[in-house]
Amino acid sequence: MQRLMLPAVLLLSLLTTSASAQTVKTLAGTGKVGHTGDGGPAVKARVGEPYGLTLGPDGALYVCEIKSHVIRRIDEKTGKISTVAGSGKKGYSGDSGLALAAELNEPYEVRFDKAGNMYFVEMINNIVRRVDAKTGKISTVAGTGEKGFSGDGGPATSATFSRPHSIALDNDNNLYICDIGNHRIRRVDLTTGTVSTFSGTGERKATPDGAKVEGTPLNGPRALDFFTDGSGKGSLYLALREGNKVYRIDLDDQTLHHIAGTGKKGYTGHGGPAKKATLSGPKGISVAPNGDVYLADTESHTIRVIRKKDGTIETAVGDGKKGDGPDGDPAHCRMARPHGVYVGPNGNVYIGDSETYRVRKLTTGTHK
Repeated sequence: MQRLMLPAVLLLSLLTTSASAQTVKTLAGTGKVGHTGDGGPAVKARVGEPYGLTLGPDGALYVCEIKSHVIRRIDEKTGKISTVAGSGKKGYSGDSGLALAAELNEPYEVRFDKAGNMYFVEMINNIVRRVDAKTGKISTVAGTGEKGFSGDGGPATSATFSRPHSIALDNDNNLYICDIGNHRIRRVDLTTGTVSTFSGTGERKATPDGAKVEGTPLNGPRALDFFTDGSGKGSLYLALREGNKVYRIDLDDQTLHHIAGTGKKGYTGHGGPAKKATLSGPKGISVAPNGDVYLADTESHTIRVIRKKDGTIETAVGDGKKGDGPDGDPAHCRMARPHGVYVGPNGNVYIGDSETYRVRKLTTGTHK
């Protein structure tokens, strides 16, 4: 009996170890909306509806708060939270001054360039701003503050955008903007400051698989991430909110490749081919170091993942029902319309759990 029982015990141990490697914990927020707690523990601070988030060059987590109109910084080593951009007052002011004194209006997503400069998009102001890494001063790099569609071929600071939601930076000093109200991706050459339409026609039509980037319609381009996948210029990964699909944009041959979603809204397909799954208004996207693609599938209240190795889709966090935790087992940790997702260099997943007013972290155990 003992010889038969030993493998069973070992198997149970392995399963337990595997399950325990995946865990969710709250990094910031109390469950109540607000902008409090700077200088203290992030878990005791009120967070103002977290959206986009990213790890900065200093290893800290930076979070957009759309209700507080600020960018917060969470130091995971100390557990403390602080504000790095925005006075907390809604508006559009402060260019050429310190970022902490500036007025912002619903910052949606934040990124860093190789020099450590911080970029973020303000949806209501229809702009993208930059905080200089050395001086801490803020400036506008795209948009006038007015809503519209104009300016291609000229300075990005004279162009208009319509409710821009997401941004990405590539390795060639280009800034890509999800100009969702115009159903386009706009591109700013940060060397020259010139803006152009990269993809999209303004039409809310289907995006054919394999189509060329230029002149192809995009239905609700909501979220972008850049990934260096091997040689060449790399790829952009795009989530379509209204289109309920995910595409990979090959920057070398300038083509769009469908990788997930049928185009219908829903929450189906766990464990099966991602192309046959239904998505529910995805509003965040991030590519892991191993090529897995994580989605904030907002209206299903989940984080989902498209596996690079076989093209299947799984639910990483949540069960499809709206709620608030509990922390621990990812399958039982409910969320409320998460908008932000970011995968760090160790494969851990950071989540802007928007309407629970919490920032969460999924420890995957994927990488050492």
